[in-house]
Amino acid sequence: MKVGLADTTFSRFDYAPVVLGVLSKSGRGIEVERYTVPGIKDLPVACKILFRRGCELVIACGMAGKAPIDKQCSHEASMGLQAVQLGEGKHVLEVFVHMDETASERELMAICEDRARKHAENALLLLFGQDELRRRAGTGRRQGRPDEGPLGSD
Repeated sequence: MKVGLADTTFSRFDYAPVVLGVLSKSGRGIEVERYTVPGIKDLPVACKILFRRGCELVIACGMAGKAPIDKQCSHEASMGLQAVQLGEGKHVLEVFVHMDETASERELMAICEDRARKHAENALLLLFGQDELRRRAGTGRRQGRPDEGPLGSD
């Protein structure tokens, strides 16, 4: 089984060690192919290339800046990733972090790590754990922040 990891040089956080750590610790013998591009809008074609190289799923990691144009670029990249998923009929897990999610650099790093880890875990579940995903339906899971929990759990 091969999983793709697409990431960018624009990002201020290297998601790869987190993603690779989760996938390697799974004991599933997953081969990871990494493809790094300059910026977030380059991720859709990186994912397409990784699918052509035999990946069953791709984890796309990027970071958006604080300016309004950065948010627009992030949205455009996200739309491109959606198009790739639909065209390939395979999952692209989008691990995007916006630099204005918090004012603290330490907290931003924690968000990046948490989001990358949880999306890598979700990749494993998509590939090998559909029963577990069904059990988690409606439970308010979040990536990058604490889980919300289901409605009525307050």
